[in-house]
Amino acid sequence: MQTSPEHAYPDHWEADVVLRDGGTARIRPITAEDADRLVSFYEQVSDESKYYRFFAPYPRLSDKDVHRFTHHDFVNRVGLAMTAGDEFIATVRYDRIDGQGRPAGPPADEAEVAFLVQDAHQGRGVASALLEHIAAVARERGILRFAAEVLPANNKMIKVFRDAGYTQRRSFEDGSVHLTLDLEPTEESLAVQRGREQRAEARSVQRLLSPGSVAVVGAGRRPGGVGRTALRNLLQAGFTGRVHAVNSAFPEELDTVDGVRAVRSLGEIDEPVDLAVVAVPAERVPEAVADCGEHGARGLVVVSAGYAETGSAGRERQRELVRQARSYGMRIIGPNAFGIINTADSVRLNASLAPESPAPGRIGLFTQSGAIGIALLAGLHRRGAGVSSFISAGNRADVSGNDFLQYWYEDTGTDVVLLYLESIGNPRKFTRLARRTAAVKPVVVVKGARHSGSAPPGHAVPVTRIPDATVGALMRQAGVIRVDTVTELVDAGLMLAGQPLPAGPRVAILGNSESLGLLAYDACLTEGLRPLPPLDLTTGATPADFRAALARALGDDRCDAVLVTAIPWVGEDGVTEAGDGESLAAALTEAAAASPAKPVAVVHVEMGALADALAAASSTRPPAPPRAGATAAGSAPGDGGRTGSSTAGAGTGRTRGAAAQTPGRDSARTAAASAPRATATGEAVPRGPGLAGPEDRGRPDGAGGAAAQTEPAPRPPGQGGPHLPAPGPGGLGAGGRVGQGRVGRGRIGRRGRSRARGVRGGGGRARGGGGRARGVRGGVVPVGAAVRARSRAAGSGGTG
Repeated sequence: MQTSPEHAYPDHWEADVVLRDGGTARIRPITAEDADRLVSFYEQVSDESKYYRFFAPYPRLSDKDVHRFTHHDFVNRVGLAMTAGDEFIATVRYDRIDGQGRPAGPPADEAEVAFLVQDAHQGRGVASALLEHIAAVARERGILRFAAEVLPANNKMIKVFRDAGYTQRRSFEDGSVHLTLDLEPTEESLAVQRGREQRAEARSVQRLLSPGSVAVVGAGRRPGGVGRTALRNLLQAGFTGRVHAVNSAFPEELDTVDGVRAVRSLGEIDEPVDLAVVAVPAERVPEAVADCGEHGARGLVVVSAGYAETGSAGRERQRELVRQARSYGMRIIGPNAFGIINTADSVRLNASLAPESPAPGRIGLFTQSGAIGIALLAGLHRRGAGVSSFISAGNRADVSGNDFLQYWYEDTGTDVVLLYLESIGNPRKFTRLARRTAAVKPVVVVKGARHSGSAPPGHAVPVTRIPDATVGALMRQAGVIRVDTVTELVDAGLMLAGQPLPAGPRVAILGNSESLGLLAYDACLTEGLRPLPPLDLTTGATPADFRAALARALGDDRCDAVLVTAIPWVGEDGVTEAGDGESLAAALTEAAAASPAKPVAVVHVEMGALADALAAASSTRPPAPPRAGATAAGSAPGDGGRTGSSTAGAGTGRTRGAAAQTPGRDSARTAAASAPRATATGEAVPRGPGLAGPEDRGRPDGAGGAAAQTEPAPRPPGQGGPHLPAPGPGGLGAGGRVGQGRVGRGRIGRRGRSRARGVRGGGGRARGGGGRARGVRGGVVPVGAAVRARSRAAGSGGTG
């Protein structure tokens, strides 16, 4: 580029921005090569806008004007252009002036600023974005104030200056409004910038998740293949918009594919296409992106592989993909993405490779790994829970977890945010966004690649080597709940989606195992809780005994939470009642429903039926027909106490939320959340053939590890949920048994923060194939992870 010999082209001023409507544009300095673009841009501006800019009729730019507006020294005279594709859509410039308004150089610290926005792009927040960038450039060059002359009738421009948040002065002189802005950032100006950023990025994500029409580019002529699979998934989910199959190789005589219109390019579609799922080989993606951009597509989900994960050539291909898409104002999920899902009934979007959509729910789920995304969706499905939206971003060359934090912050359909992150591209921004989101809804994170010191090769992020301890500290300061495994991520999400916080650290402990009660008591003391002496109901206790004891504990003003321990009991006929968990689940549910403000956790050993019954009570799936003579778990009276996940639109009875938590916020900050709401149960099984041990922990398919595997409930026709093979006896936890888990324990942290961890009996973790926990209303949760999540939400800024 031609530049002044004294000052090199400032390429660090180039930036991609998201505008108010969710579209993207690029801001860069104007150079001498832009003369033709400037003339073309000016010809498209209305006479009224030209009059507002020059205070007189000015139909065309003279050669002298064009030279002046395209030749800058990047110090005293600077011009920035906002571009869409290769065309200008807006310009801004400043000229340094002295006290008499004449051109000047340093040390003069004031500049005159002027904007011009193409009429078709007014109202998109273009001028506000340009003002932010030109102000930053001016500060870099030693300019402290902007002066602007605006006609009184130019209300839009006056509003841009007024709303910028800078300290300003206004006067009326010679028929125009004279504005002076101090460019030193203020709390108000920073809040304005972040508010604009939040609204723009949230809107861009909303456009991706709620398209009116979707085109699958690369849908094959025959069943099978990635493109045809994506098309099938869209149709099977019942997408409420219009679907198009696109493939340049379709023969002319082919009219439909899977019942939708088949076209060779987006140009054959006589309506706008909001979202394109690109499933063609990497070398053909540029052609597909150009087709999408030229015909007005707003966003892309690129499932094609062959990018940065393959090496240096793939990285360059990925950078070019982003440049190309942004030139058309499109945002990208991917490349190498698994896809996106929105379960809202008004959308029902499954633009992913997941064969079936999960059930509707209140959990927002973001992953960078497709394999982990599969495991998380499967885990939620097995436990009867659903999601509001799901994103697996792959290489996340454009849209990242930060963008979705912006969206979920204001999404009324999402109560809990779950993130699986392998890299954090902008730690400062992530911390800021996570802190704000955690103040209104819980944010739970698993950080992968904790000890490798680098991001996965496909991720388009700066190479940073932040120690894991530093990452943990950042998350704690932001109020983020950090867990260790993807299973704990699911467990914590299920609890937080439907559980209240305890009012204090006092814990009542009851059960039919004296040993388990003592372990729980010791764990509570170790972590700073205030447990009451354990109540031993003896091994002969029946479900009725549990119900009565739990009701008494919940009615006791001296306790804020209850921990129930349960082992199989001996019936009147001498038979061990290991399988009669449904009766115990119904009894515990009935007692818990009477005191919905107090959390209750249940740790159970060798009682798979209890685990299944509690999971069924919290399921978002339609219930299966009850067995003859069986008492359905969760059928006890007191539905007002329901706190678990519910289908979209159904009331949950939760007491969470910024407003609902206000009365107990101070006490919650000093309370260790000892247990989830309603009841949660843990099942420990001895390790034996076919059961997973510690060496299996962390496998993405959920085999062994901390994952609980239960046989999914029968699914009615059309009901969603990942279509995965049924658990087998060799590692998925036969019969609803679990790989491993921990009894929850909590402690009060300094400055009111509370934490909880798994019980370690006698200094070691209680394993043996695993313990686990299930929420009567809130889903299946290992007590340790869930309690830790609850207590962190209570004490670290998350309102729960």
